[in-house]
Amino acid sequence: MCSAGCPLTDQMDRLPSQVIRDLQQDDITLLESNAMWVCASCLACEVRCPKGVDLAKLMEALRQLHLRKELDHVSIDEMSPQEIAKLPQIALVASFRKKTG
Repeated sequence: MCSAGCPLTDQMDRLPSQVIRDLQQDDITLLESNAMWVCASCLACEVRCPKGVDLAKLMEALRQLHLRKELDHVSIDEMSPQEIAKLPQIALVASFRKKTG
């Protein structure tokens, strides 16, 4: 039910229901998933969830865990010059500040 309400499941490598199951099983590979980055926090999953799980908050918590491990979701070194040119300047500044403290 939760996954059926999500407008972005076609872009996620794990469905919202799989994210919940992986959390229950302490599956550390969940931090390598793109689902937490794709989630728009639109709350469609929470509205449809019969258990009232706030998946948007869980996705935010996963993003925070990932960032605290200082793992980059996207490496600037792997981006083309065209992609870098399209990045907002604030993203580059934030990345620099994250690396330099």
